[in-house]
Amino acid sequence: MLLFSEQLADNLLIWLPSGSATDDRPLASWLARQFTGRCWIGVSQLLDGGDRARLAHAEQLAAHCKLPITACGEVRMHSSERQPLYDCLTAIRHHCSVMELGSRRDSNAERQLRPLATLAQHYPAALLEQSVAIAARCQFSLAQLRYRYPAELVPAGLSANSYLRQQVLAGAAKRWPEGVDPRWQAMIDRELALIAELDYACYFLTVYDLVCFAQQHDILYQGRGSAANSITCYCLFITEVSPEQISMLFERFISKERREPPDIDVDFEHQRREEVIQYLYQKYGRRRAALAAAVVCYRPRSALRDIGRALGLDPLLIEQLSLSMGWWQRPRELHERLADGGAANAMAERLHQLVMQLQGFPRHLSQHVGGFVISAGPLSELVPIENASMAERTIIQWDKTDIELLGLMKVDVLALGMLTTLRRCFELLNHYRAERGDSRQLSLAALPKEDRATYAMLGNGDSVGVFQVESRAQMAMLPRLAPKTFYDLVVQVAIVRPGPIQGDMVHPYLRRRAGREAVSYPSAEIEAVLERTLGVPIFQEQVIRLAMVAAGFSGGEADQLRRAMADWGKNSRLDSFEEKLVSGMLARGYSEPFARQLFAQIRGFGGYGFPESHSASFALLSYFSAYLKCHHPAAFCCALLNSQPMGFYPPAQLIQDAQRHGVVFYPADVATSGWLSSLAEQTTTHSHSHKHGDDDQPAVQLGLHQIKGLSAASAERLLAARAAQPFSSLVDLAQRSQLNQRDSSLLAAAGALQSLNQHRRQSQWQALAINEPRPLLGYEADDDGVTLTPHSELEKLYSDYRQLGYSLHSHPLAHLRDHPELRGCKRASELDALNHRRFVRIAGLVTCRQRPSSASGVLFLTLEDESGSSNVVVWVAVQERCQQALARSQLLRVKGVVEKAADSDGKVVHVIAQELTDLTALLGSGLPCSRDFR
Repeated sequence: MLLFSEQLADNLLIWLPSGSATDDRPLASWLARQFTGRCWIGVSQLLDGGDRARLAHAEQLAAHCKLPITACGEVRMHSSERQPLYDCLTAIRHHCSVMELGSRRDSNAERQLRPLATLAQHYPAALLEQSVAIAARCQFSLAQLRYRYPAELVPAGLSANSYLRQQVLAGAAKRWPEGVDPRWQAMIDRELALIAELDYACYFLTVYDLVCFAQQHDILYQGRGSAANSITCYCLFITEVSPEQISMLFERFISKERREPPDIDVDFEHQRREEVIQYLYQKYGRRRAALAAAVVCYRPRSALRDIGRALGLDPLLIEQLSLSMGWWQRPRELHERLADGGAANAMAERLHQLVMQLQGFPRHLSQHVGGFVISAGPLSELVPIENASMAERTIIQWDKTDIELLGLMKVDVLALGMLTTLRRCFELLNHYRAERGDSRQLSLAALPKEDRATYAMLGNGDSVGVFQVESRAQMAMLPRLAPKTFYDLVVQVAIVRPGPIQGDMVHPYLRRRAGREAVSYPSAEIEAVLERTLGVPIFQEQVIRLAMVAAGFSGGEADQLRRAMADWGKNSRLDSFEEKLVSGMLARGYSEPFARQLFAQIRGFGGYGFPESHSASFALLSYFSAYLKCHHPAAFCCALLNSQPMGFYPPAQLIQDAQRHGVVFYPADVATSGWLSSLAEQTTTHSHSHKHGDDDQPAVQLGLHQIKGLSAASAERLLAARAAQPFSSLVDLAQRSQLNQRDSSLLAAAGALQSLNQHRRQSQWQALAINEPRPLLGYEADDDGVTLTPHSELEKLYSDYRQLGYSLHSHPLAHLRDHPELRGCKRASELDALNHRRFVRIAGLVTCRQRPSSASGVLFLTLEDESGSSNVVVWVAVQERCQQALARSQLLRVKGVVEKAADSDGKVVHVIAQELTDLTALLGSGLPCSRDFR
């Protein structure tokens, strides 16, 4: 208790007594001694029948220990109208329904913000005067906190600024060995001067230290976002985006007027990021380094589930309502869905009202994806900290916005699956070559630039697995934009975003790129900003530069405009810039229609504009991954499989795409597979490709990690036993690998025991016959002499899907083609040959549902059959009419019209849905669900 009082030496305390004289008097005396002049007894007057008793008890304690009394409101809500919602939140907190709360539920709605006149009727004037006196003494401001960034990375005898300059110049010499161009040197000097003025050198050195750690431990990384706008970051090898590739705008990163700390994002391999995180904790200690928090708020489905439970609705009904909503349903449609789900009108109305109120409320405190805050002294002196649920991690209780208000500098240590894929791909290729006497080593630095074959592949929309351009929207855009250079790829990454789409910039850019629309500029200044994007603003930086060169905005004012764009929808600050921008452009000779048009485009960007620097960082990884897919498809697919979970597509679709590119796959087998998938020589004894493989390419030997439920520890024992001696039988395998009956059954069901000369059904039967080891006895098998017939191809298919999530043998649709419900349905591969506006029937497994925020409610489906994937567009009216089939189906039949994009040479084909039918009943169990995206 003494330590407690010392820690609160500068605090004012209000104590709420328990109501028991026996318990309260000793504590009141201790508080009076330890917090003389800084402690009050709090009294609440809540009109609940206990007001007089609470006040009398407080007066007795005050007389006994000489403590003053103050008024407390115990406010829980801003208005009594929110009492039903507060009751529901109370029930949610106690994991019960409102009807089960009992005494835990407030008896009235007095715990609200009450006017002073109302308070004066319930509290003695002296108590209210004490409240005013306490408020007058509370003069603390966040500005009083003094944050200091750690400086221990600076060598003795050097200042942080001089050491940073030393490292930047050394890096510049490596970047430009023939000498630094005067333009880049001027940029370096300007940036370093501003960094020194704002005292940010230690921050840059911290990030530099992180990437040095990653380099030393062969962890791939990539700086992106605002950092790519900095030539300082380029010289420190934090980012690979050079000033030759994009137009850098340092004001977007650091602004003297804004005076906010920089924010550098660095992506690391997602399977090795924890090494970097633990390096930070070890270097600075958990008292000085912590992850930021993230506030998770209620969305329609989570609000519906929690409120439904609080109101005591049947759990099955709640789940049905939640599923019938669908993740794509707009909140305004909830009432109709509740009625369809069987809720009574009064209950439906109350549930609808409460769910709508709860949306956007904080639900729980989570952990930021990787935002690290580091300080020179203990962080607990600035912000509250706590242990994370994950071992060896500490988090602060403030989120990103709170950190910015306090001026804390944050380093984002993020995870990116594609970096893991790239490293694994090079490891696979280099190991495969080394085993065959080829000493050539592939790396990112060794990949050729501007490879024609790579761009030709992308121009065909062939980008499954390629970073950032693998979504269906990107695939549809690739043949239309047809990138041929790296900068085209930068535009490609950024243009399929809500900002350019809502700002009506996509089609003008495509028309100008195709030569169907003239490119003109009202001035040389605007031409310098928009020349690379044909007069159409695509990137955030261009908007900022336009405000500066065309309307006279300073760098800080232009960045404020960018921030207002990012906050669009939360407030209306963006509109406050319209007159300043228009008047500034008029003063510089531009026409008012042009100025208004520009602002309309800026408004379209609101909240969704994509930075050129960010896009350039991503485009580098897009090119690297596209090159590997084009020239090394087997290794690339194998690396993707070994890097799961990540990306847009599950393993089944990655494998099918690779098979269509001629890659041969060998099934997981206890005799040949490792834990991870690997590259192997093609042999004539295996053939599971949809077409014959390229003999110059290796095959992919699938690993044991693909088998659902098989632990890494069991596989490790198996591999160690196999290294000592090949397995002779299932009993030998189980005994020497110490596998239990479950492990043996998993291997058998996945077909991984084929090399032991047993078909799958026989292997499963024998696995069940193996007895667990007993004292003094080893593994035993009951040989009952039963010989079972092999699985049919269809049975083998479903067993594959249950145990692996895919099949190398066939596709479910291949076995259902003759079913009457699928009669007349075209295959995905046949759509290209159909004419525009032709009526068509198709069917397939639903592998993806996507409803982008920029699509005005339109839903995009991906259906997969034995020949490939087809893209389906579902308008809002069809969604409403076929809602149940759309929400729940795994196998879907679509009747619709073929639509071919006129500017894609027939390479972009969609089916515009008119009718949807759920055929899931035709499937067996065990097929994977779709991946659904907002």
